[in-house]
Amino acid sequence: MQLGLIGLGRMGDAMRQRLVRAGHEVVGYDRDPDVSDVPDLTSLVSSLAAPRVVWIMVPAGEATRATVTELAGLLEPGDLVIDGGNSRFTDDADHEALLASRGIGYLDCGVSGGIWGLDNGYGLMVGGRADLVERAMPLFDALRPEGPRDEGFVHAGGVGAGHYAKMVHNGIEYGLMQAYAEGWELLGATDVVTDVDGCFKAWTRGTVVRSWLLDLLVKALEQSPGLDGIDPFTPDSGEGRWTLQEAVDHAVPMPVTAAALFARFASRQDASPTMRMVSALRGQFGGHTVLTTRDTAASASTIPASDLR
Repeated sequence: MQLGLIGLGRMGDAMRQRLVRAGHEVVGYDRDPDVSDVPDLTSLVSSLAAPRVVWIMVPAGEATRATVTELAGLLEPGDLVIDGGNSRFTDDADHEALLASRGIGYLDCGVSGGIWGLDNGYGLMVGGRADLVERAMPLFDALRPEGPRDEGFVHAGGVGAGHYAKMVHNGIEYGLMQAYAEGWELLGATDVVTDVDGCFKAWTRGTVVRSWLLDLLVKALEQSPGLDGIDPFTPDSGEGRWTLQEAVDHAVPMPVTAAALFARFASRQDASPTMRMVSALRGQFGGHTVLTTRDTAASASTIPASDLR
């Protein structure tokens, strides 16, 4: 099957390689001429035989909207566009409507697998019409992991369902990572456990907390024992925020995801204004010890037991 692929970053390029391995013909376009097969989108479209399938792998938001808009003016009725980026699900209805007005089909596809997808395959969550999903199924089959189709692929529902499922997937991912990280810090804080990294490696087999994320955590510790030199600043892609906004709209309690997102915000503060205020208030109402910036060498263990309440 022939495919036009827009966006050849780390993930897009790996997807191209996996598709080619499976026998598909991929014509790629990227703003970086060193990795692009064609100079522009016009050339990409003209190099594909109708009816065309074009897959978008560019940053969510304006970059995706601009790409969809340009494709709407270049493609023909009967062609198909698949957005495989991390677009917000609310954007999908607009993209679908714009393309449908020109007779062009649209699918949204949440893609998970990161840089490991080339060899392991990608988890795919697709939204859109069933006939369009079936048309693109050879591509999905090439990209998903080997094995039963429903283990790594889902037609999640109508337009927007694929990106909605990926949004929730990433919200869950926030919570899992935060739980592993908090456990690692606690193990390191005690003198009872002397092989913290070994504990995590032991958990990768036979335990109920084993996962691919845990495998990656162990790999990170092997590459950088103690994670020395790694900056704690942790950005968020936006999907954690979107997940929580949906949780509020549907009155679904998601305290773990919320705490994980707020922990990322805290990681970006050299000194938390919130915690400075908490410390000052404890001093005001209870006469508790309030450390100043000159006392940063002091340990929490030096605070009198009467203050720990």
